[in-house]
Amino acid sequence: MQFGWLTLSLSPSPEEDRGRIQQLIEQVCTAEALGFSDVWLTEHYFTGESVYNDALMFAAALTQKTSRVRIGFAVVQMPFHHPVRLATQLALLDNLSGGRIDVGIGKGTVFNEYEFIGYGLRSDDSRERMAEAMEVLQLAFTETPLHYDGKYFKLHAPALRPKPVQQPGPPLWRSVISPGSFTECGKLGIPILTARIPLSRIKERWQMYEAGLIEGGHDAATRERLLSQAALWRYVYVADSDAQAEDELAGLLARTRSHMMHVRHEYNPPDFHIDPVVLNAWTDPAVGEAEAVQFTLDTGSIYGSAARVKEQVAALKDAGVRHLLCQTGFGDMDHERNISSMQRFGTQVMPSFKS
Repeated sequence: MQFGWLTLSLSPSPEEDRGRIQQLIEQVCTAEALGFSDVWLTEHYFTGESVYNDALMFAAALTQKTSRVRIGFAVVQMPFHHPVRLATQLALLDNLSGGRIDVGIGKGTVFNEYEFIGYGLRSDDSRERMAEAMEVLQLAFTETPLHYDGKYFKLHAPALRPKPVQQPGPPLWRSVISPGSFTECGKLGIPILTARIPLSRIKERWQMYEAGLIEGGHDAATRERLLSQAALWRYVYVADSDAQAEDELAGLLARTRSHMMHVRHEYNPPDFHIDPVVLNAWTDPAVGEAEAVQFTLDTGSIYGSAARVKEQVAALKDAGVRHLLCQTGFGDMDHERNISSMQRFGTQVMPSFKS
């Protein structure tokens, strides 16, 4: 199996930002030293989540602090980026890292309308904006000169510089949830990452992705590569005992959700309503804390002693997962506890699944 590391780090106050950013760099370096194959950066703004806020600039720092681990974005919120500037930044990052960049693409948060408002936008046209920006981004990596005449972007440029190390450019990934999106991404040959899918549904979703790859006419080597890359995101917490892990993780998740609900209530405008289709027990403000936390423990988390966590990872492997993205920090979790959990996972769990 391949193990990635993912951060959604929260800084609880502006006074802590600098320290939290430095700690995050140390966590990334620890992930590389422990043998994680890739690290993934989330992108959020204004309220302390993704404490660095600018994932692209933070990734530039990481390229100079690491030498082996791949650096990915989960995900770039496309409406907040001009696609030509984004292509240029990604090309530079690919050079700085020696070809170690992966790019998850998304249409932007479906819960935090205040992030769109902060950029002078609303989310109503986010899907359309993302589709057009994706076209420009892909053309920037493949066409010289670049010409595009769309609704949101009308542009002409001689060429993308610098030339990316990976050709034609860093791989573009998609975050998928719905069953149909697995098949569609398979047809298109797009690498995928996904989050809260129950264990009982993973094999079915992976089979749908494989069926899409076959329908898309991709050769056996390509199918094998993409299936081995397909990434499942889980909260991961390893403690000395099962009981300690559950108690501590439940407390961290409760505080994380409390912050999440507070900022959405405080900053989302009155005319914004979250689409009920995307709500679950964790994201629905009408659901009580105890039920929400239990839902996340049951469907999106791997936790316990090293022995129990090994059993949970083995179950995911049996379901077909070969690339596990491990979020080891939750909300305002302290740095020392995060590092300790990472070290337990890296030294007591990962070696059992690496050939």
